[in-house]
Amino acid sequence: MKTVLICWLIPVWVFSQKVSLDVFENLVNKTWVAEGTWGDGSNFKQELIFSYDLNGTIITADSYGFVDKDQKEWGKRAHGVRQVDVASNTLVFWEFDVFGNMTTGTMYSKGKDIYYQYRYGEVLLTDMWKYVNDATYSFIVGELIDGEWKKKYLETTFTVSTQEK
Repeated sequence: MKTVLICWLIPVWVFSQKVSLDVFENLVNKTWVAEGTWGDGSNFKQELIFSYDLNGTIITADSYGFVDKDQKEWGKRAHGVRQVDVASNTLVFWEFDVFGNMTTGTMYSKGKDIYYQYRYGEVLLTDMWKYVNDATYSFIVGELIDGEWKKKYLETTFTVSTQEK
């Protein structure tokens, strides 16, 4: 009887765990910078600032990068929101960019690593922020299927900026 009760309680306990924005705690109130090269040869350069808003119920993400196709003009490129969807108990995000696009998707974490999943055209993409230390995250954009990278479009590192904004 005890075995049956334990087998019933474990899934209830696991699935009743509330998700939270705590995984972002190390990222908030810092400026994160990265440079790299996309798979198509174009440059990737970004500054990203995460902040708590609405009494800590959301996190905003303001990114600065190239705001023109020629990659010469630098400015505010996107504004994002990360939130716990209380109805589904999942992490969700919206990203609005200077070109008029909106990306939306879900997130999950494994330890201190953060995974964003979203549709880009017909492809399901994953952005992974892999925790290295409090000042460094490895960053990969690609197709993550069943825990394996089938294709990587960008692989770089975000580090905390030492320059004040």
